[in-house]
Amino acid sequence: MLKGGFRLAAIALASVAYMTAASAQTMSYADAVTKLANDCGADIQKLCKGLNLGGGRIADCLQQNSAKVSDTCKGSLTAAFQSISQREHAQTVYKGVCQRDMSKSCSGIKGDGFVLACLVKKESRVSKECNQVITDAGWR
Repeated sequence: MLKGGFRLAAIALASVAYMTAASAQTMSYADAVTKLANDCGADIQKLCKGLNLGGGRIADCLQQNSAKVSDTCKGSLTAAFQSISQREHAQTVYKGVCQRDMSKSCSGIKGDGFVLACLVKKESRVSKECNQVITDAGWR
């Protein structure tokens, strides 16, 4: 069972090339792996059985067999990777988007975690854009 979990984690991390760009609500890595396990496990067992982890082998297998991969699995792959990409982007741009709110509502507070906690606590006084990037980053 643990071996299967690692396979699905490898899919989640190695299959970025398999997705297309679009907006989606963010999900955690754990939620993405769970979704892929539920929706792609049968396809992996059927089409990629016996493949070793690493080097993107599972992702390559699914891509090479894309005509045989279920629509549910394809949809879940796309949704999971779009969500993870959106989450990572939000985490990258958060400071720039929230800089004004940090200065206005949380000046004098030191430490990234404390500043973030301040912004979350003062949600009603923080800009819509800053609140959205905090949510998209998975910090709320």
